[in-house]
Amino acid sequence: MKHLVDEFVNYLTIEKGHSQNTIESYQRDILKFLDFIKCNTLGEFNKVEQKGIIDYLMYLRDMNFSSASVARHLVSIKVFYRFLNGEGFISINPTENIESPRLLRKLPDFLTLEEVDKLLCQPDPNKNLGVRDIAMFEVLYATGLRVSELISLKINDINMERGYIITFGKGSKERVVPIGKSAQDKLKRYLEESRHSLVKGKGGDELFVNRFGGKMTRQGFWKIIKRYAMLAGIKKDISPHTLRHSFATHLLERGADLRSVQQMLGHADISTTQIYTHVVRERLKEIYDKHHPRA
Repeated sequence: MKHLVDEFVNYLTIEKGHSQNTIESYQRDILKFLDFIKCNTLGEFNKVEQKGIIDYLMYLRDMNFSSASVARHLVSIKVFYRFLNGEGFISINPTENIESPRLLRKLPDFLTLEEVDKLLCQPDPNKNLGVRDIAMFEVLYATGLRVSELISLKINDINMERGYIITFGKGSKERVVPIGKSAQDKLKRYLEESRHSLVKGKGGDELFVNRFGGKMTRQGFWKIIKRYAMLAGIKKDISPHTLRHSFATHLLERGADLRSVQQMLGHADISTTQIYTHVVRERLKEIYDKHHPRA
């Protein structure tokens, strides 16, 4: 069996071009599944029927795996059996008609316009770190970038003259995102007045750097936004993605079309973006209930 798993890993690496993290995730899921088959005397992998795979998914549920984790394991098993079927190791794919478990998707937290304003007012504009933090928040809210994309930006990824940013999202896919004048102004000030003081003569072309002149990290950004949210008196549980969620929600509230928001967020599937339409509906209902005289 080991040689088939090794061949599957080679297939994911060479033919599918997946990242090392993705490949290791597939491999872990498959080895866990094969252990289950062995321990529960379900026979060899090529003898397992649909019921055996469903039993495995139920086992994961019983072990308190989340719906998302169960769905991910099923995807790994489906890809594995599709590979086995395509290479002629099995004649029937037992996963063909198994649907993914329904995922209860949590609506993302977002900030109101007032909360965004409060957050953006917290950094001290007279200090280099404050100028940097204002620029980071403005860029994130103006573009909807993922935090990993924000901290990976290079100076040359910014085109001030034409007003856009080039970023590389999931799967290293390049996309161009417009950036508004407010964010451009704050970014320009950071580049002209503060970044060189933080870098202190060190090399590197990272756009945003930490207090020591090194590359900003996700953990570093998380601590920064948490601190400012506390100072602003925002009670919501803010994560590094909160400004991204706010960006999408506020655009849709003001009439942006879903496809445009999808492109700016870098979602491969529009169903991922559609969750924000639920946020907007909830928000409109809340506004209606609060302000309509007969609500």
